[in-house]
Amino acid sequence: MRKITVLGSSTVGVFLLATAALVLAGLHDKLAPADVIVVPGNTIAPDGTPSPRLQARLDVALKQFQQRRAPRILVSGATGKEGFDEAASMARYLQSRGVPASAIIEDNQGWTTDATARNAATLMRAHGWKTAMVATQYFHVPRFRLALERSGIAVSGQVHAPYFELRDLYSVPRETVGYAVYFMRP
Repeated sequence: MRKITVLGSSTVGVFLLATAALVLAGLHDKLAPADVIVVPGNTIAPDGTPSPRLQARLDVALKQFQQRRAPRILVSGATGKEGFDEAASMARYLQSRGVPASAIIEDNQGWTTDATARNAATLMRAHGWKTAMVATQYFHVPRFRLALERSGIAVSGQVHAPYFELRDLYSVPRETVGYAVYFMRP
């Protein structure tokens, strides 16, 4: 029984340390020039606009664009249960804040983090772009970086959306498991 208790305690301890490391990595913004800022999609409100969580991602990407860290923003998502194209909604949001349509690339096939990374890599290679900046929630930054790097993209920078909600209590440990799964995949 003692061995089971030690094993269980050790497993919980390792999980908590890994979770803390991922949170700290995601909260540590790295501002660097990039060819493109990649923003993964998220929930669209019933009126077709980005949810507050998604707006926070877009706003942090917009700030980097305005500070000329990248000349373009790639918005990626899919059509969710709300029935709206996330990428199109994200593009409209950015355009309403002064980003020219010519500086926005839409990927409406970003069903998952992995799909977004693969699609971004394909688009970037087609245009000769080499570096990307990640703009997403703090807990999602490490896994999104890993997915992009595994797709052959050099991630030069990262910024987290300054948006926190009760749902993070679920999202943070979920991302720890998600990162481990991505890390162990070939």
